[in-house]
Amino acid sequence: MTTLFISDLHLTPARPDITECFVTFMRSEAIHADALYVLGDLFEFWVGDDDRTPFADQIRSEFKALTRSGVSVFFIQGNRDFLLGKRFCKETGITLLSDVCTIDLYGRKVVILHGDTLCIDDVKYQEFRKTVHKPWLQWLFNRIPWFIKKRIVTKVQSDIRDDKQHKSLDIMDVNQGEVERVLSQFHVNLMIHGHTHRPNRHYFDKNGVEYTRIVLGDWYTQGSVLKVHANEFNLQTRPFKKDSN
Repeated sequence: MTTLFISDLHLTPARPDITECFVTFMRSEAIHADALYVLGDLFEFWVGDDDRTPFADQIRSEFKALTRSGVSVFFIQGNRDFLLGKRFCKETGITLLSDVCTIDLYGRKVVILHGDTLCIDDVKYQEFRKTVHKPWLQWLFNRIPWFIKKRIVTKVQSDIRDDKQHKSLDIMDVNQGEVERVLSQFHVNLMIHGHTHRPNRHYFDKNGVEYTRIVLGDWYTQGSVLKVHANEFNLQTRPFKKDSN
């Protein structure tokens, strides 16, 4: 029995090497799993479920083939694909989860999330997140013609890149107090998330209880997969093909 976790692939037509690694993973590994959890930022930026470009349809077809084979796929929105919604899920057969939720992982209760909500020291980003997650704004944005949305997103992406250049890495990392608060809120001692692009296992003790936080890696230079068996958690990498690009 195997459950797989991935996040921060940032799939885009501009990076065929990432897409190729993802397709290989889906067809050779995920198809043999009990379940696949995608913890956000699957795309570099998802403009909306009305994206019918060949690239978007290719990704849809991979998920559709996987769910049709009997593998359960669950998705948590990230800061790059918070507009992925019900239509995409219906067309692919995946299940959209809430931003923060708990799952039963072979008898162990685990809290899973993308991870951006843990970075509360980045006040400017948290304000941006709060704005773009307003239901009325998303409702309005989803009714704008796709080509106009694409222009808006391109501008937003440029602003995000500029903003990141002036932030320290510590500000963009998780806040330990917030991590502890979420673990306490959900009464669990294990957390799995992505977002920070810093794959690792973090252990800490609080009031005599040992807690574990597992951070998934990004897919910029190699694939990154958390492979879980009963009581066994393995953070692994998947190489890109050298002749890709």
